[in-house]
Amino acid sequence: MFEQRMTDFRARLELAGIDVALITDDDNVYYLTGYYDYLHMEFGRPTILVVPKDGETLLITPTIDLNTAQSAARVDRIAPWNDGMGAEWRAELPAAVKTAARIAIEPDHMPPLVRAYVNDLVGADTLESATPILADMRMIKSADELQLARHAGQVANAMMAAGRAAIGDGVPEYEVAIATSQAGTRTAAALLAAHYDDSDMSPNTHFLQIMASGETITKTHHRASTRIMRRGEPVFLCFCGMTNFHRFKLGFDRTFWIGDPDPSQVEVYQVAIDSQQAALAALKPGVTAETVHAAYAEVIQGAGHEYPFRCGRATGFSFLEAPQLVTGDTTVLQPGMVLAVDGSVSVETFRAQVGDSFIITEDGYEPLTDHPKSIEGVIL
Repeated sequence: MFEQRMTDFRARLELAGIDVALITDDDNVYYLTGYYDYLHMEFGRPTILVVPKDGETLLITPTIDLNTAQSAARVDRIAPWNDGMGAEWRAELPAAVKTAARIAIEPDHMPPLVRAYVNDLVGADTLESATPILADMRMIKSADELQLARHAGQVANAMMAAGRAAIGDGVPEYEVAIATSQAGTRTAAALLAAHYDDSDMSPNTHFLQIMASGETITKTHHRASTRIMRRGEPVFLCFCGMTNFHRFKLGFDRTFWIGDPDPSQVEVYQVAIDSQQAALAALKPGVTAETVHAAYAEVIQGAGHEYPFRCGRATGFSFLEAPQLVTGDTTVLQPGMVLAVDGSVSVETFRAQVGDSFIITEDGYEPLTDHPKSIEGVIL
């Protein structure tokens, strides 16, 4: 799988007239080589993948992670570097770019430290972006990637069911986060054991649980806290960060109530449901990404609310991929894309959101996540 991706990427570089690409985004390094390190630039240690249009591929990575790289990376050569020794990660780069007339980088994903050094090595007129090439490659998922997406959906469903079961009057938010993490980890572990020969891949969910309740409900990305939930309150659960199975990400959210909801909140919630349904009515191959957003936005604005944020986004080995379901994205949807599609409305004292993930199929879409969303189905 990784070897085929690398072959495809090199062919695209040659077609674009690019001599060498310097890849620094963690997700793209993994996508092309199968290698990932957990402590990358957060600890000041660059990993750089050097991909020439021909010749040997090179992975520059910290010596502390060399054993992992040797085990996982599908590359021709690995150049380890150690803290404070010689030129560190810089040592290999001059030779890698010295004969290149056109060099592709990831402008938005190259660490400033690395970018400054590259700028010293080569002229600005030799640099261009590798991002469109990789984004296009990753847009349509392979059969193996779609299996990961379906399994990620099973993990997400288990987390949502466990979170729902843990919500209650007198329960602190963090107890919900513990429940979702345990359910997701156990489901992921079972799937890894049954379907994957990869003992190094962790099943553990890792991301602070996004949730809000009561007066914090309008805080979109509030994390689980010590707040005690009470009867009559709304509760929001989001797994857009925690649904990360075998590095494949999805989007998934629901709004619940503990007991009977405020009628004014129900009215807002129904608009959120209707906006997602409008988006799904438009979701199919052959339409543009912005068309789906327009259908969603029309429902929200038609109900008297402000113009909304994007309806959704593509996911995969990154939380955000191309295309985005937003005004201005004219990408035509195609079978094999994986998209998170939301319905959402915010008012001064309440916020409602529902979101699910889908595979675009030949004649419509296949849902990956599944949990009740009718008002009757989300009252606990």
